[in-house]
Amino acid sequence: MIGIIDYDMGNLRSVQKALERVGADAHIITTPAEIERCSKLVLPGVGAFKDAAQIIRDRQLIRPILDFIKSGRLFLGICLGLQLLFDVSYEDGQHTGLGVIPGKVIPFEFSSEPATDKLKIPHMGWNQIYWDADIPLLNGVSRGSYVYFVHSYYVVPISSKTARATADYGVNFTAMVHQDNVYATQFHPEKSQTIGLKILENFARL
Repeated sequence: MIGIIDYDMGNLRSVQKALERVGADAHIITTPAEIERCSKLVLPGVGAFKDAAQIIRDRQLIRPILDFIKSGRLFLGICLGLQLLFDVSYEDGQHTGLGVIPGKVIPFEFSSEPATDKLKIPHMGWNQIYWDADIPLLNGVSRGSYVYFVHSYYVVPISSKTARATADYGVNFTAMVHQDNVYATQFHPEKSQTIGLKILENFARL
């Protein structure tokens, strides 16, 4: 069973429906006991890092999530779910993340230079992703494929080996990370039509 963690910060039904569409047994879950029973886990999310981290802490989900990852079972973070995996975010102050992936979360900041002065924040809409090494989650996906983004902040992993796919929006930023059994995307697979469904199908079959 694939568990989708509900902490009131994501479009859970869209993720669930997309996974079900590719044949996965996906359920929305809320408790540590449910996390333990899952074979794979998805942490989605839309909204503020500070609020999300506090809710996860208040619901005593941090240790179950970390234990799940340490067990070697597959984990997928989506958008805010990607950012929460990092050490720290500088969104409206400085806030501690789960510390699974060394690095930080920082804002898009554009100057008045002609190359970036028309770029709006948040980065919202379709953009291309690129990668060099083989990534199991992207099997069957062509380099340069378009996926859907909605975010004002982006992650900066300490290790370049962790950043597995990138996109460009005034700056070349990390669009996907992969570390051991952990995958995470800054974009929304559940909103990325055929490409997103292929990515979720890969996750379900790994």
